[in-house]
Amino acid sequence: METTIAFMKTKGTWREVADAARTTIRLGEGEGEPSPRWKKRILLAEHSPIRKLCFNWKWLDLPYWVSVHIVRHKYGIEHFVSTQRTDRTGEDRTGARQDAPVMHECFANAQALMFISRRRLCGQASPETRAAWKLVVDEVAKSEPELAECCVPECVYRGFCPEFKACGFFGSPAYEKALERYRAVPPPEKKAVS
Repeated sequence: METTIAFMKTKGTWREVADAARTTIRLGEGEGEPSPRWKKRILLAEHSPIRKLCFNWKWLDLPYWVSVHIVRHKYGIEHFVSTQRTDRTGEDRTGARQDAPVMHECFANAQALMFISRRRLCGQASPETRAAWKLVVDEVAKSEPELAECCVPECVYRGFCPEFKACGFFGSPAYEKALERYRAVPPPEKKAVS
């Protein structure tokens, strides 16, 4: 069985994020969609209003042991994992394999997605867990490309590898490209002449 994402839903809007940011600097609500530049800058800064943007998704056929890796994350995310209880499934759970497929639904804010990506996109994460998390980031990229650009491994985020045993990505040409993409901020938009 191959792990897939059943759905990806977004709750909250960039207008709500921008208005929360405006509140912090004593301004009233604004109008219109914030620019890609503004979105990328507030995500990189990780200011609290980004937590108003939330995502809900469900993995299907996620191996139980991969689900266990993901469920370790607890800040800014909630988990809903299908049961293996014998009285619910009719199957003896004591004989269940660790790779038995589960449904794993999550609800998380934008900051949590970036934080979890630092661990689960790292080359030291298991390939299966990395692949499952990459499915989430790829789905997010379809509607929120600036957020997906900020979902990077720890070495890209920090600028060095803090792991006891490095995977070899840090300092590689691929790392340099990833770092450049992560740090890139769209240029300011030109004002329309009226």
